[in-house]
Amino acid sequence: MGEAFKVVIVGSGPAGLSAAARAARRGLSHVLLEKADHLSDTIFKYQRGKHIMATPNQLALRSDVAFDAGKREAILEIWDRQTREYGLNVRLKSEVTAIIGERGGFTLTLADRSQIGAEAVILAIGTQGNPNRVRFPGGDDPCVLYQLDDPGAHSDENIVVIGGGDAGIENALGLANPDLGNTVTLLQRGPDFSRAKSANVALLEEARAKGWLDYITEATPKSLENGVMLVETRDGEISLPCQRVIARLGSMPPRKFVEGCGIAFTGPDAGAFPALSASFESTVPGVYVVGALAGYPLIKHCMNQGYDAIEHLSGNVDLKPADEPILAERLEPLPGVDVKAKLEHLRQSVPLFAEVSPLQMREFMLDAKVHRFASGARIMTRNDTGSSLFGIIDGAVEVQVDRNNPKIKVTLPKGQIFGEIGLISGRRRGATVEAGPDEAVVVEVPRAAALKLLATVPAAKRAIDQIAVERMLRNIFGADMPPDHLKAILETAELRTLKAGEILIQEGEIGYDLFVIRSGSLVVEKTIAGKKVFLSYVPAGAYVGEMSLFDEGRRNATVRAAVRTDVIVLPGAQFNALLAADPKVAKRVQDQTAARRELNGFVEAQKASYSSVVDMYTSIADFLIGQGMGEATDALLIDESLCIACDNCETACAEAHDGISRLDREAGRTYAHLHVPTSCRHCENPHCMTDCPPNAITRAPDGEVFINDTCIGCGNCKRNCPYGVIQMAKTPPKKPGLLPWLLFGLGPGPGEAPESWITRRTAKKKTEAVKVAVKCDMCKGIEGGAACVRACPTGAAMRVSPEAYLRVSHMTSKAR
Repeated sequence: MGEAFKVVIVGSGPAGLSAAARAARRGLSHVLLEKADHLSDTIFKYQRGKHIMATPNQLALRSDVAFDAGKREAILEIWDRQTREYGLNVRLKSEVTAIIGERGGFTLTLADRSQIGAEAVILAIGTQGNPNRVRFPGGDDPCVLYQLDDPGAHSDENIVVIGGGDAGIENALGLANPDLGNTVTLLQRGPDFSRAKSANVALLEEARAKGWLDYITEATPKSLENGVMLVETRDGEISLPCQRVIARLGSMPPRKFVEGCGIAFTGPDAGAFPALSASFESTVPGVYVVGALAGYPLIKHCMNQGYDAIEHLSGNVDLKPADEPILAERLEPLPGVDVKAKLEHLRQSVPLFAEVSPLQMREFMLDAKVHRFASGARIMTRNDTGSSLFGIIDGAVEVQVDRNNPKIKVTLPKGQIFGEIGLISGRRRGATVEAGPDEAVVVEVPRAAALKLLATVPAAKRAIDQIAVERMLRNIFGADMPPDHLKAILETAELRTLKAGEILIQEGEIGYDLFVIRSGSLVVEKTIAGKKVFLSYVPAGAYVGEMSLFDEGRRNATVRAAVRTDVIVLPGAQFNALLAADPKVAKRVQDQTAARRELNGFVEAQKASYSSVVDMYTSIADFLIGQGMGEATDALLIDESLCIACDNCETACAEAHDGISRLDREAGRTYAHLHVPTSCRHCENPHCMTDCPPNAITRAPDGEVFINDTCIGCGNCKRNCPYGVIQMAKTPPKKPGLLPWLLFGLGPGPGEAPESWITRRTAKKKTEAVKVAVKCDMCKGIEGGAACVRACPTGAAMRVSPEAYLRVSHMTSKAR
């Protein structure tokens, strides 16, 4: 064996460099091994000119190596200089291939077959050497890159960046520099950018507003061929010109190497991290894991861990992590002598956190908080705004499941979660929750932190999905469903995602499965006299496919997705067993089947007598779905055969909303005298809510999506809305009443206030009218309901819900 050291540090990224600097300051014999020919390979491979952030802001930096926000080149220069000044023992081009031994006697084998001895080892190798790869036809084309060294090397290209994390966003921003002449589109699989720093997301939005780039959320690449990428989006497939692909899909821990060293992981998932103690020691005593490999990708976290690991090795047993004061305050209500014990109590109490490592728990809890509630204390109230997630650490809570009878309650014991509906949908609270007979201790997780948890811990996402499915099934088929019956269904249920237009059930085929709509909506059609006839629109929270259970498996209609839709697949055999065992569920399903048979018979009879009417009815229904009604919960429609173009609707809207009209009557599309103006649809899963920094967009109990006074005017909602119904408008001063305008000419008069009046009034007050987002709020809080409908003299304007689309289509077609 070659030389032996007190500590061998593997990897010279921020964590390893910080550890080596502390070892040098402590006078410990050490060596820092780096497989590349330069220090900090991960930072070195960042794109040129990249601005590196120093987050989280509230966390103090504990390292002998300096670090602050700045350009990549400046930071690397400082680290190179301090490496020389502090006398760090560094060996480049030294890749470690194996680590064997035990505390006090480890042997590290290098790629050149030389060996080094160590009393302790610190693994700071990160995960960047193991990037996730694209998996679609054409993904092996040489134009697909997994790293961007210099954005300036690419000009006048059509570039698609895949991945909405920090790396993907930063690459897209670099390539979108107007001087380069690139056309850049970023694709993000999820509905938001939960993995990225808020500052990066803000820069992305700003670049999009300037027209430098575009991005598409809920997008999945399908293929790449002849310079064209086919992309599956929420609204269907699109084609993008593509000469270059930058894939930043994250990376996975080098599990084979780490497990070869004897280190265990927190779980079987590919994205799981090594199991570590609070001092970063792995399941192999004497081997410490720090940095991104430990689940901490932020540079400041990494550097603090490298410092702390050396301090623990040096015998500083009293050293507390840098985040200790923050977490002590967050976890104060929990039992335990220190933060470590409190975190472990939380993790073991709530199964949702079972596979979250202790170190991940520390980062996660920086944004969460623990509450203690006395018996009967209100935790959340039905119809309140809120989208945080709660976990029950100790005690129990009682949920009022019947809005008309608060005495009907369901008890959720220790370990359960609640608030998941608000987290997923953004709707107001669906139930009132109070502490049980004894004191209840719960952890509250803000929406952003919860989404990050689901994105980074697969087991947590599975747990949320299972709970959401269980509660949806109880809501549809009865809260009194016996647990053993429900368990049998849940064990075989599967989640399936349909793209817009995709067929779920084909008329005439044989099938017994039942489908519960978790999100999105479905359209039901039947072939009558050789033509497809629209039967019904089925929104989230309903189910389809039950009729085949009573028709020997034959499907009697075609069902397709109106928009991107998630369904819960319930296998027919298990569901049939449930119907046989539970008469209450059987009765509910039979009643639903009878109602649908009645509808089918009515439409078939109408087709025979009024073929042209039913054809028109089907065409209008298809038109409404195409105009976004497939995801609407309430929309404004205008019957143009009755409309006299008086514009009373716009004037009334402006008068009800501080002089700003929230609708454009003339804009929008028309079919068979049915006009869809530019006005909010109040979507089931609002696009506008997906990325609102101050969470200013919420949902009232009746479904209206509205923007509250915390709007900061960032414009994200306007850019995310696919229907162009949100405008950025200056908030006008309060208008004088009707009489002062009539008698003295004060104010702009009825209707929308002109820009000139707003400018004059704010200038007079020496204030600046700030632009904020405005949209239809269905006249929330105004007696009498929607002002536009009340002001229409002919009854042309009407607000309709999904359940009314069918009737509107039928009435309009008969009028024709």
